[in-house]
Amino acid sequence: MSWSAKAVAGAADRARGVIRPASSAAFASLAAGARAALEEEIALRRPFLWLPVASGAGVLLYFAADREPSFAASAAGVVILAALAVLLRAHRAGALLLMLACLSGGFFAAVWRAARVDAPIVSRAGVGFLTGFVEELDPRPNGARFILRIASAEGLPNDVAPFRVRLTTRGEAKFSAGDFIALKARVLPPAHAALPGGYDFSRDAYFAGLGGVGNALGRIDVLPPPDPAPMSLRFFAAVDRLRNALAARVYRALGGDTGAIAAAMVTGKRDFLGEEAKELIRRAGIFHIITISGVQMTLVAGIFFVGLRRLLALSRTLALNYPIKKWAAGVAIIGAVLYDIGTGSRVGTERALIMTTIMLIAVLFDRPSLSMRNLALAVFFIVAFQPEALLGASFQLSFAAVAALVAVYEARGALIERRREPPAFGRTPTRFMRWRENMGELLLRGPAAPIFATLCATSATASFMADDFHELSPYVLIGNPLTLAIIEFFAVPGALLGAFLYPLGLDGPVWRYVGFGIDLVTAIARLIGAAPGASLPVKSFAPFAIIFLSLAVLSLVLWRTWLFRATAIPFAMLGLFGAASGEGFDLAVAPGGDAAALRLPSGELALLGRGKLSFVGEQWLRADADARAPADARGGVSCDDLGCVAKAIDGRAVALATDRKALIEDCARAAIVIAPFYAPEGCGAPILLDRRKLAETGAATLRFVGERVEWRTARAPGEDRPWSRAPRRRAASASPSGAEPPLEEEERLN
Repeated sequence: MSWSAKAVAGAADRARGVIRPASSAAFASLAAGARAALEEEIALRRPFLWLPVASGAGVLLYFAADREPSFAASAAGVVILAALAVLLRAHRAGALLLMLACLSGGFFAAVWRAARVDAPIVSRAGVGFLTGFVEELDPRPNGARFILRIASAEGLPNDVAPFRVRLTTRGEAKFSAGDFIALKARVLPPAHAALPGGYDFSRDAYFAGLGGVGNALGRIDVLPPPDPAPMSLRFFAAVDRLRNALAARVYRALGGDTGAIAAAMVTGKRDFLGEEAKELIRRAGIFHIITISGVQMTLVAGIFFVGLRRLLALSRTLALNYPIKKWAAGVAIIGAVLYDIGTGSRVGTERALIMTTIMLIAVLFDRPSLSMRNLALAVFFIVAFQPEALLGASFQLSFAAVAALVAVYEARGALIERRREPPAFGRTPTRFMRWRENMGELLLRGPAAPIFATLCATSATASFMADDFHELSPYVLIGNPLTLAIIEFFAVPGALLGAFLYPLGLDGPVWRYVGFGIDLVTAIARLIGAAPGASLPVKSFAPFAIIFLSLAVLSLVLWRTWLFRATAIPFAMLGLFGAASGEGFDLAVAPGGDAAALRLPSGELALLGRGKLSFVGEQWLRADADARAPADARGGVSCDDLGCVAKAIDGRAVALATDRKALIEDCARAAIVIAPFYAPEGCGAPILLDRRKLAETGAATLRFVGERVEWRTARAPGEDRPWSRAPRRRAASASPSGAEPPLEEEERLN
């Protein structure tokens, strides 16, 4: 429409009394900008990156279900939606159907995975005689932990024979991985979450094939196997023996925490490391140095790739006539696979291997190695074969950090392209445009680039750190670049060279070189850990907070236009609101009823129960942003051999009974009674959390609001999942106390 036509139309509108508000013009301009931004995103093929996000959402929906979904129905959903997406791919609805197909595919991948790993799980504690092959052995300074693949099990409750169990033994282990052993062991079910929404070891154990955990009792005999072990077991057992031998060699060569950290970095064996050293590097925000993560995997692949390529480039004939870059990439893939196998091939290393391999395969096919599409393919792979990994901190932190680094790399490439383009004819750059270009040059290509990249990666992982571990490390911007530089220069090259020289007995000087670098890292960690505010405790989030914070991170790293990246602002605001509005709790009860955390009238939490309560106590205190150690949170509670009593913040009397003899008095006097066994039907406490109730709720938290009590439970009503089976109805007991023989046996064993 020409200017004169617009004038005539405006005059006609005024004559009719119609006024076009400025807001409509602004809305039209915003809509036009959104369409242009969408076209640019489509041209850059960025919507594809949201497909793995949709598949991951399908995995989360699977874990949110309160009962196991139908295998047939979920498979049919994938087939139908995929077929519709193909048929309607030329229509606008095709994109939505493709997104729904990916969501359904992630859901089905989790259903399929759960069906593949399904195995018996012990229902309660019991003692049995076990035989089986040792799959993995982790020596410790005062014992060992090992995984046993069960061949036979006698005496366990309900005659259950798990596929594998994880056991500990005191003293030096007289066996190794691959041996067939017989032993008497006390086996318990894998522990459930200590808090609603908290870490659930029973779920991870189910997907790892662990049907129980416990400890060996008495002598362990090594016997000839009745049948040969499977080839895969023999192979990985041989690898584990080599790892243990190398870890012991490194630990003995360096000693102390230095040797323990070196052994963990070289072999992935972390059981030599003391709790004090773990706490030190955790407070410094550099715990990843003792985990085989993407950093180490990338460095190993980079050493093979860059080293071999430069070595081959020394020959002019090879450099000019052969694809030495692709040769180096192929060797780097083999080296990364061997490194993954040599460090235990756990979920974290497998995820790092997948990402690294996809990037190196891109080099083989002359594609950009560092791209968000490669990261998307890695997510697809994880969703297809290990969907449970999406709930783990390793996956969340690693993928968030890598996505942020790739986004910085892409921004750097875009800056270089803009610099190469000739300036538009007749267009004079504004002062803001010049400032933006200069800042981009400084942060993406200048001396501040490493710090800026670390800041981006740290910001992307901050919400996951706070949600998973309830703490933030403000000095990670200092510790990470320094420690990574030391790891790159000392640890990883030394680990590869030392492992190569170990069979020849020439590795001693190499470990001292590695130890020097680790001493530098621990010195930096001590300085950072001693600084004020080195670790900031964070309260538990509202359940929806992490979803919106994740969407904010994804919007920033996946989109390329500023208009679409701006969608991160409302997501971040909703997420921060959820992070700040976490309700907390005034009483937390463990799923077994043997421990609890109570908010006293002083406002602090106090722990109730026997023993140190180190594991569950630490989780409760961290969720409350309480930096105290569990041993320091026992004040304000009166305990004896029969149980513990205390006053809640609102004055209610709370009793935790550890012996049935205390129930008569507790049920008569306390407002809340907690018991790890079945309480009699006549208990007059207004709130009773006994074995019957906790079997239905799992771990529970209570919040006192006046006379009202707000509940949160780890188990949904009627929940029945493979790792969290619905409780069986208890037959009426002939005993007036409500005791039953199996439970008495369990308490005797405790």
